[in-house]
Amino acid sequence: MRIPRVLTVALLLLGVAAAPAVADSSPSASPSDDGGAPTQAGTSFRTATEIEQGQQATASGSSGDYLYWSFPADAGQRPTVKATVKLPEASTRNAAQTWQLDVYDGLRRRQACQYGAQTRTAAQDAASVELSCTLRNVRAWSETWADDPLPGTYYVRLTATGLGAADLGLPLSVEVQVSSKDVGGSGAVDGALAQPLVPGVATAVDTSDEESDSTTATLSSLEPDDGWASGWWSDRWVWTAFGGVLAALAGIGGYALTRGSGRPSRVPRGV
Repeated sequence: MRIPRVLTVALLLLGVAAAPAVADSSPSASPSDDGGAPTQAGTSFRTATEIEQGQQATASGSSGDYLYWSFPADAGQRPTVKATVKLPEASTRNAAQTWQLDVYDGLRRRQACQYGAQTRTAAQDAASVELSCTLRNVRAWSETWADDPLPGTYYVRLTATGLGAADLGLPLSVEVQVSSKDVGGSGAVDGALAQPLVPGVATAVDTSDEESDSTTATLSSLEPDDGWASGWWSDRWVWTAFGGVLAALAGIGGYALTRGSGRPSRVPRGV
């Protein structure tokens, strides 16, 4: 009876230890208070409006404009960008409109959508159009030649394509929201970037020494709420330890079942 009890207690303890890792697989960004959410969009990569994950940003613009936002994404996340465009009055439009949502990483490389409606055509009488793009898992490290998503700033560009001259400049409004699912150890890799791919690297003068004119690099303030991940920890460590303990317990249990109860009493000693 002792072996089953040991196995039961060990499994319960491992279940408690693995619970935080399982909880991490839930979406990492919950809707936040939109009181401070941005109400405008940039017109280029350099002027992209910064938004946090979970915020619902809004903006007003004109058909034909390029609208830009930026957001931080860390290793182990799978970001999803959703946009809703409230189109101009149907009576002012002359044809259907095709809208496109593009996402770029910190190196301004266009990232492929794993799934989602990245491009949609709205009928002439449609009131709105919804687009979405779910990226691949953000990796902590990648080969220089690869196009894998890496930790850092991501840019969202929203625009209508192929508009006729009569449909340019019509007023519209847009809602954009970014959320992420934490993929945990299933997307973990060995290695990490020295610095996340973020814009706005500036130099600040070191004022601690009046005789020194040394400068230090300062990164943009755009980062996840809990800071950038170190790149070495993932829940793979928990599941690896879990598997190792199970293997050890299985070995102990197998030995206990096969070793028998010792020398039978009917067999004399020395035989």
